[in-house]
Amino acid sequence: MTYNPAMQKATLAELAPDAHGLISKRSAQLDGVAVTQVTFDVGAKWSVDLKEYAGTDDCLLPHVALVVAGTLGVEMRDGSYEEFSAGDVMLLPPGHDAWAVGETACTFVEFSRGNDYYEGAPA
Repeated sequence: MTYNPAMQKATLAELAPDAHGLISKRSAQLDGVAVTQVTFDVGAKWSVDLKEYAGTDDCLLPHVALVVAGTLGVEMRDGSYEEFSAGDVMLLPPGHDAWAVGETACTFVEFSRGNDYYEGAPA
């Protein structure tokens, strides 16, 4: 027997954004994968805009994403730092802070299968 899945489509621009401070996201759930467009507006920082909502000192979610606009600065708990700009693919482990760098909003599109790409990652 052959498994023949149906094609699926979602248009992120048509989905209502979920905003916290200067950070907003639009999420589409497809069969087995979530696709989320995240925008850090100019001046946005996870530890300012989402920390209270998350209830943690830093972001505990892993991210696999393609940056489509702007630049995202990311600092890990150990102090290591990297910038990801339009065209970069990033894989971020749990335990980081992130912010829009410069005078341009940063947008990335994240792909997730229930965070299963990190063994033992928080849900």
